[in-house]
Formats: sequence, C-alpha cells, structure tokens
Amino acid sequence: MSTPVIPDRANVAARTARETVQATGRGRDRTPGSLVFLGALWFSLFFGVMVLMLLIVSTALDGAGRFDGALLTNYFSRVRPEETGFRAGILGSMWLMLGTATLAVPIGIASALYLEEFADRHRWYNRLIELNLQNLAAVPSVVYGLLAVATMALLGFQVTGIVLGGAIALALLILPVIIITTREALRAVPSEIRFGSLALGATVWQTTWRQTLPAAVPGIATGTILGLSRAIGEAAPLLLLGVAVGVRFDPNGFLSAFTALPMQIYNMTSQPQAEFQTAAAAAIIVLLVMILGMNTLAIVIRNKFQKTW
Repeated sequence: MSTPVIPDRANVAARTARETVQATGRGRDRTPGSLVFLGALWFSLFFGVMVLMLLIVSTALDGAGRFDGALLTNYFSRVRPEETGFRAGILGSMWLMLGTATLAVPIGIASALYLEEFADRHRWYNRLIELNLQNLAAVPSVVYGLLAVATMALLGFQVTGIVLGGAIALALLILPVIIITTREALRAVPSEIRFGSLALGATVWQTTWRQTLPAAVPGIATGTILGLSRAIGEAAPLLLLGVAVGVRFDPNGFLSAFTALPMQIYNMTSQPQAEFQTAAAAAIIVLLVMILGMNTLAIVIRNKFQKTW
C-alpha cells in the first residue's frame, strides 16, 4: 500500500496565494509602474472631487445672501431684483418631472421587458433597435428638443412651450437610459427563478410579471430615478421649445405654460444686476439639493430592496 503524499505548508500557502490573486486580481508585487499608475488614479480622483467641492462652496458663498423664504415663494421680479424668487420655476420643474415620469417610465420598462424577455435577438429589426438604443444614449439633448417640437406639431399643438412639450422632450431624453438600466436589472435576476416558474406550469408572461419583474424592481427604480435626476437639470431642450422664463403664475396642468428652474437660472446669470447673480447662485444650490435628494433616494431604494442571489 502506498503512503499518501501530504503537502507541506509552504506549497499549500503558495497555492492559496495564487488562487487568491487569480480570484481577486490583486497581488503583493508593487512595481514602480503600478505604483505610478495607482498614484495617478488617486490624484485624478482627489483633483476632481476638490474642484467640485470648490465650485459648490464658491456658489454657496455667492448666494448666501438669498437663502431665505422669498427665494422659494416669490415670483421673478425685474422691479425688485433683491426679492426675486423661483416659485414658478420650482413648481414648473415638479410638473415637468411628473409628466416625464408618466411618459417615460411605462414605455421604458415595457420596451426593456420586450427586448430582454420576449424578443428574438436573431431578428434583424431587434438587433437594429438595440444598436439604436446604444447610440441614442449619447445623442446631445438639443436633438431631443427638436424631436419634441416635431412631435408637438404632429399632435396639432400650435404652442410648444407647455408642460406636455417639455415632458415629451425630457422623456425622449431619458428613455434610452431607462431601457438600458431596466435590461441590466432584468439580466441580474438568476435564470433559475425563470426556469423554476416555467417548470411549475407558469407561462412566460406570468413568470415575467410575477417573478422576474418584482425581483428587478430595485435596479429599475434606481435607474429611473437617476434618469429623472438628469432630466431635471436640463435646459437645452426647453430652450428649443420656447419655454418662457418670466412666468409669474403657477402651472395648473400638462397643457399650461410654465417655466423650469434651469431656465430661470440661465436667464438670471445673463442679467447685469448683482442681485440677480446672487439669486441665481442660491437657485443653483436649490437645484443641486433637489438632484442630490433624488440620487439619495435611488441609493436608499437600492440598498433597502436589493437582493443577493
């Protein structure tokens, strides 16, 4: 009978180290080139964060004199610029986000479900759709403003500077983002869940509606909120729609004229009076808080409902 070979501790440690390096991609060797590259990465990260913080602090200091209730409750005023406010812009942005979400979210999720769960990827038109989705995500936002103007003309609207027109423009803007993020969330759901549901007799539609889609909700919600947070800061598509900036009333529906917070900020930064410049700086911080709040909500939803498979 042969005696079993017992590996010594050195061989076991070496094999464990090799497996760790292969699994994590990290090793203990620090060559000069790798150290220089790592230092450049850390410097780039530090430089970008510091520039961003300096810009935020500088803007907050410029608008420190206007952090008051009048900034949120007053309308735009040329007569008394020291008391001008952004009430119409804030309410208009809220109506705009409501309309954008109403148009983009159902269409985006339904399109992603079709492409990921039902579409035949070997068909040429499905491949063409996927190629266009990748390209549309990088199209400048001005193009979506032109598309919105054409859509409003096809629908028979003579005036494009209404909430519906802005919602169409921003919905077109974030639709590729919602579709792509929803498809990634659906792909993250293990295929065993689908196979188990189908094995128990459920149809493909029942499996998608009751199993796959609920499991992908955290990723879908995160991508949707991040897309809306991008849309709320856009001004270029609204400029092409002819959205007014000196509105002194609250919008009351999707067919109402409106203005948006980025539009008012753009208008006031071009004014020569120092009071308008101060108000614009304060409004930039308000807009930044709204965007960060939406991003924080996306992070909370992801961390609360995310599942580990």
